[in-house]
Amino acid sequence: MNLPKEYTEKMKRLLGNEYDSYIESFSQPRYYGLRANTLKVTPEELTSMVDWKLEQVPWCKEGFYYDGENVRPAKHPYYNAGLYYIQEPSAMSTGAMLNVEPGDRVLDLCAAPGGKSTQVAAKLKGQGIIVSNDISASRCKALLKNIEVSGVPNCVITNEMPENLAKKFPKFFNKIIVDAPCSGEGMFRKDDSAVKSWETHKTEMCCGLQREILKYAADMLCDGGIIAYSTCTFAPEEDEGMMQEFLNTTGKDFEIIDYDKSTGFIDGKPQWVENGEDYLKKSGRLMPYKVKGEGHFLCLLRKKGEASEPVYAKDKTASEKSLVDYYEFVKNSLNCPPKDNLIIHGSSLLSVPYCVDLRGLRVMRSGLYIGELKKNRFEPSQAFAMTLKKEDAKISIDFNLYDENLKRYMRGESFAVDCNDGWCLVCVNGYPLGWGKVTKGRLKNKYLPSWMNI
Repeated sequence: MNLPKEYTEKMKRLLGNEYDSYIESFSQPRYYGLRANTLKVTPEELTSMVDWKLEQVPWCKEGFYYDGENVRPAKHPYYNAGLYYIQEPSAMSTGAMLNVEPGDRVLDLCAAPGGKSTQVAAKLKGQGIIVSNDISASRCKALLKNIEVSGVPNCVITNEMPENLAKKFPKFFNKIIVDAPCSGEGMFRKDDSAVKSWETHKTEMCCGLQREILKYAADMLCDGGIIAYSTCTFAPEEDEGMMQEFLNTTGKDFEIIDYDKSTGFIDGKPQWVENGEDYLKKSGRLMPYKVKGEGHFLCLLRKKGEASEPVYAKDKTASEKSLVDYYEFVKNSLNCPPKDNLIIHGSSLLSVPYCVDLRGLRVMRSGLYIGELKKNRFEPSQAFAMTLKKEDAKISIDFNLYDENLKRYMRGESFAVDCNDGWCLVCVNGYPLGWGKVTKGRLKNKYLPSWMNI
């Protein structure tokens, strides 16, 4: 690879006698990874279901390597069913090392396309809330799809600047992910375009963005909460140096805490920073010549103090009268009870995870999109289907992987079926893919056209 001279000189200086090993890693093949979505399937179940080899990623028990040269998991129906998320192995480390528990209030501040959001959402198990934000409206579209495919029921998706979120959520979250925009040096082997981006987006510019993002993240973190700060660069100014600067700026409010490095991490490098403090060793790095993955930096920052519950906005749930058609749908089509905290936005029915005040923010989704309230009827959404289990529906069709009607369904076609009339949950080997409406033995396809990939 034709690496910039300025970059190679810097890496020689940082790595010393390990520089040759780093350069040699460019001749090695890149590693491909996917992560089991534990909202739907266990890692053990996934390995028994697919017919390609999976090797566990050491730092993520739900993560696996696969042969990306010969296997195309994004073209498999299980991908459409949300059973796994395709993710670079080192990128799984942030969500794996952040101790998210059911009921937590999580913010993913730079979330698109959704790898870390879907990972921690699975840890929440549908309890608590995750706010997934990105400043790019176009990237938020991919984020929204990945959240919905994964069947996440408790996510708010925003397209905002960090300072605007900070005004709405002072000391609200107890876990925050800052996967910071960076110079991307750790991605050079994986992506040739990262080198060109490095030449344009210099470290100095990235440091300015990181500094600002961390400032507002600190404002939104409650006492006792944790920020997981990660980058995919080797630049010490953006990694250990940014952590030391942040701690110096916040005084005695924060501390760096340890995490398990036995799975491939090396200690942070205070010697790479001018006047680097010894506590920076508590941060960690994944180096591509030491592990099966790309370059990654991770630091966990704890805000000192005792945790407390935030103040929530006033409950504004929809009235019983406005939900008559939805309740009729539930009665006729579902074996599970209605979702809680239902609100109506226009004609859309949503289930919100918490009563949070989102007024004044650019919101792409304020919770789980249940469906549309039409005139005298209710139409369930694709997103709602992805949160259900096969047994939740009164009528379902379950295709095996080799059924021609499965292919027809995923192409958006209608076809004859042998089941009762009504809303039907279409599944593959027991896992929901979406809806169909059956009338007189024929299924009208309700699969979202934008989700078709075979």
